[in-house]
Amino acid sequence: MSEPKLNAEDLQKLADRFRKETLHIHAAAAETRVASSLSAVELYTCLFYGGLLRYNPSNPRDPERDRFIVSKGHGSISLYPILADRGFFPKEELAKVCQSGSFLGGIPDPVIPGYETVNGSLGHGPGVGSGMALALKRKGIDRKVVVVTGDGELHEGAVWEAFLFAAQHKLDNLTLIVDNNARCMMNDTQNVVGLAPLADKFRAFNWYVEEVDGHDTGALCEVIGRVMASDFNGPRAIISNTIKGKGVPSLEEDPLCHIRTLTAEYIQEITGGVE
Repeated sequence: MSEPKLNAEDLQKLADRFRKETLHIHAAAAETRVASSLSAVELYTCLFYGGLLRYNPSNPRDPERDRFIVSKGHGSISLYPILADRGFFPKEELAKVCQSGSFLGGIPDPVIPGYETVNGSLGHGPGVGSGMALALKRKGIDRKVVVVTGDGELHEGAVWEAFLFAAQHKLDNLTLIVDNNARCMMNDTQNVVGLAPLADKFRAFNWYVEEVDGHDTGALCEVIGRVMASDFNGPRAIISNTIKGKGVPSLEEDPLCHIRTLTAEYIQEITGGVE
């Protein structure tokens, strides 16, 4: 299951490495959504190296695991190198993303060890996670459910139905983490359907909520751990404030970064090539 958590400095070093590996994957598989994946690198790193999740790489469906749902599936290519590093599948598979015969696609699904759900159409993760959390509670199983969404995904009506459901059933084993990178597919989120004040909306739905800098590994791990361990009698949410395309200036500055593709030459230039 999970290993002892690392300190903030070591977590950041890992995150920096995984960000670079994500870019290398994109260089070989241009159909991957790189900007959305880059904003969540620290989040995935903290979850898998910060002692926050119970998991078993040798048996990904271990009944003793916590359930981790990546609802923003297209934005989790940066999770591939983490799962490989943790031993869910051989690292050699990272060179085959989106190739014929590979189980690592541009949009992940449960054939990939470490993924729980189908992750195509957005908006389903919170509902599925709520169902899992309710089932675990009714079976008396002391395990957590963690769901990661994007802020643009909160434009989907189904997520708010799930938030009502989770509060109604006081799902204190459910934690939602919003990768709040402020951009959806075609513009800044506030210019499409504004979500502010997002924390107040969760509170109005009877959720406990905290906000954190999603690129500060120390603060991120501390907040996730505290919120998951809270004695609040209901679901809890973490708004992880991030930058879409983090680490790539041309993406950070582009409102359309979600649909941008980087050339292999540019990626080699900004990363120094494959190590």
